[in-house]
Amino acid sequence: MDVGQIVITSPLEDEHLDRIRSALPSGWQLLYEPDLLPPTRYVADHTGPAGFTRTAAQEGRFQALLVNADILFDFPYSDRHPREYAPRARWIQTTSAGVGQAARRLGIAPGDLIITTSSGVHARPLAEFVFMVLLMAVKRHALLARDQQARRWERFCADELTGKTLAIIGPGHIGREIARIARTFDMTPVAMGRDNSASRAIALGVDRLYVRDQLHDMLASADALVVCAPHTPETENLIGAGEFQSIKRGAIFINIARGQLVDESALLAALRDGTVSFAGLDVFRSEPLSPESPFWDMPNVLVNPHSASTSYLENGRIVDIFLHNLACFVEDRIGDMRNVLDIERMY
Repeated sequence: MDVGQIVITSPLEDEHLDRIRSALPSGWQLLYEPDLLPPTRYVADHTGPAGFTRTAAQEGRFQALLVNADILFDFPYSDRHPREYAPRARWIQTTSAGVGQAARRLGIAPGDLIITTSSGVHARPLAEFVFMVLLMAVKRHALLARDQQARRWERFCADELTGKTLAIIGPGHIGREIARIARTFDMTPVAMGRDNSASRAIALGVDRLYVRDQLHDMLASADALVVCAPHTPETENLIGAGEFQSIKRGAIFINIARGQLVDESALLAALRDGTVSFAGLDVFRSEPLSPESPFWDMPNVLVNPHSASTSYLENGRIVDIFLHNLACFVEDRIGDMRNVLDIERMY
């Protein structure tokens, strides 16, 4: 395309806007009206506080920006097909990795427009969260916190990550980073994926790859399980009572995927009877987590408000992807664009 308009539809810092402006092809416009966007609660907040609304005048201005947009940086609405407000748009760069469910909910069909995700952007902060949870568990953080509060000095023995098997469900960007770090702790990473070939296992950096039918075999060897797969019809309710019955007793459980992948009643039972010794939960089936949820009060659970992926570096990494994709888009090299969402597979 020789000319076009890019509309930034979620808050972005000046330094990243300047990077986009510097890379704009001749004839292209970058439109950003921060007063029309929700206020940010933290760095890389793309949605703003619940209940944010624009005045009628602001909504009119926002609609005027969108109607001529060729490219959108993020979804401006969570409940409307992009064609309703941006009939010219051909490409949307999103700020989330897991947008397959959103695309399906909005009724976006294959061929409607190009959607690129932020897949890979969150791999490092999510992997760091995983190892924070693992270290909290094996180094007995809860005991330390109790003793410190009681001003009690009593020596004890703790475990190590060395030699433990870490099972990963969802060996994509995040799973690969988790496997890489696991090896620095002398852990044995294994994973479940679509393809369990030896070459794929080498590429992912895991000792062994299991397929779905072998899930229970993998769980039987797992000292810790990390769920980081996308939410699709295939993965919904993937982990339930049967899976917790198969896992090695005393395992550590971490969910950084989506709450819909896990039967929370089964998880609660596993936490209460010691099948799972500790859980780090970044996501839940219903968010925000209800104040009445029993997870809040469990001493062997770490509740994180779906923030494990959020980092001060997030927007810069998303803009890196966007700038690469922008060059490909304007040069009609669509096949070279990164993170193009497969609408049918939902990732």
